[in-house]
Amino acid sequence: MTPDAQHDTSPPDVVARQIGQAVEDYRGHANVGELLAALDRAAAGASPETLAAAVEPFRDMPEVAGPVYERIVAARPHDARALVILANAYWLAGRGPDVVGELASRAIAADPTNRGAWHLWALTEASPRQRTDRWLQVTRRFPDDELAKANLADNAASLAGAENDPVALKTAIATYEQLRASAQHPQQRDALDAALRTLKAWRL
Repeated sequence: MTPDAQHDTSPPDVVARQIGQAVEDYRGHANVGELLAALDRAAAGASPETLAAAVEPFRDMPEVAGPVYERIVAARPHDARALVILANAYWLAGRGPDVVGELASRAIAADPTNRGAWHLWALTEASPRQRTDRWLQVTRRFPDDELAKANLADNAASLAGAENDPVALKTAIATYEQLRASAQHPQQRDALDAALRTLKAWRL
């Protein structure tokens, strides 16, 4: 999709209705080409703000969110939120770590406080060791980010097991212990206790 002029010539309710209809039709015919054509017609003349609002209910459908957010990002290349949503749509669509990681890096440059950008940046690293290091950076930048801690612990545990790395094992145990200390639900605490028992029994 190519960007239109910045002026919004399409009423937001009309754009939302057209995108909704395109999605409903797509669920019936499953033809991606027809979907893309319908989205292109609906987006013509619409502002980035109108498009973002119209596609919000369909952000979990990468074949819908991706094409629309391509247009939004083309019009607003330094919009960190738009970059992250496009990157996530690409990731869900299986576009691969290179293109997703590049979008995540652009989002970080635009807004270093965007956690979603940092998560995608860490997630798309192929090397297990470097991916663990990236998650460690994310947890240091966002100390209260429980999801980042869980990813750090899981990646560090995998690295420790694969490479007999005692430093990674220590990181995994320490991070799981942090998660255990803040766990609210009994099932979560039980799972973390089991993971900690397993890791503390390892001899590397």
